[in-house]
Amino acid sequence: MVNNLTPAKTFIVSLIGGVTTGMGNGSVFGAALMCALGRGPFEDWGGMGMQAFDPTTFTGFIDWCMIVFGIAFMIIMLITLNRHGEIEAAAARQAG
Repeated sequence: MVNNLTPAKTFIVSLIGGVTTGMGNGSVFGAALMCALGRGPFEDWGGMGMQAFDPTTFTGFIDWCMIVFGIAFMIIMLITLNRHGEIEAAAARQAG
């Protein structure tokens, strides 16, 4: 049997599931950081538009954490789905 869960076939599912979960975890990380540090070393809270993505501001740091966590979880989803497909294909070959 062939692996039907290749990264090309599971990209959209991984994108939605991984980025949603990862960005949620990134926001929790940012909230925990905010509770622990307050503003900490950040001179500026952040702002609207592109200033919200400036990693030297507090909001920008949290936004970048969310983006990094989202991409990391998407990659993890792609790897795990591909490996699951390989295991299923090997089991199907072994069964008959």
